[in-house]
Amino acid sequence: MSMSATRNPETQSEPHAQYAALPYRRTDRLEVMLVSSLDSGRWIIPKGWPMDGFTGYEAAAREAFEEAGLVGAIEEKSIGFFHYSKRRKNGALWHCRVEVFPMEVKQQRKKWPEKHDRTTKWFSIEQAAALVREPELADIMRRFEMAMRVPHG
Repeated sequence: MSMSATRNPETQSEPHAQYAALPYRRTDRLEVMLVSSLDSGRWIIPKGWPMDGFTGYEAAAREAFEEAGLVGAIEEKSIGFFHYSKRRKNGALWHCRVEVFPMEVKQQRKKWPEKHDRTTKWFSIEQAAALVREPELADIMRRFEMAMRVPHG
């Protein structure tokens, strides 16, 4: 077996797949919920790795519950991708490609698995886009807001 045939995830050039929910609600404006990351506390959307037996949108909905206690209706169709680099505990840098699914939030539960590890907060799209570190994610948020303004029918 040649060395090129082995796939070491630590040196893999293809980005690692992740799935994310873009949790939103309508008040007098369109708002999205951001959560704090576990490592640096920066603002992100709920996201995680693929899960056996789950589609991308199902995994995204599960992450929204685990990270933010959110329950709602998630779209089966993604609204885009963003890329970021994740520093692993062993120091390796993984390049990730995150597929984003909008999720209309019906409620935030009182208890959820990562409640004591993360902060959650609702923001306007403009505020959220300014707070996230990934320009592609900010663009996805802005495009989503524009699409939600267009009358459907």
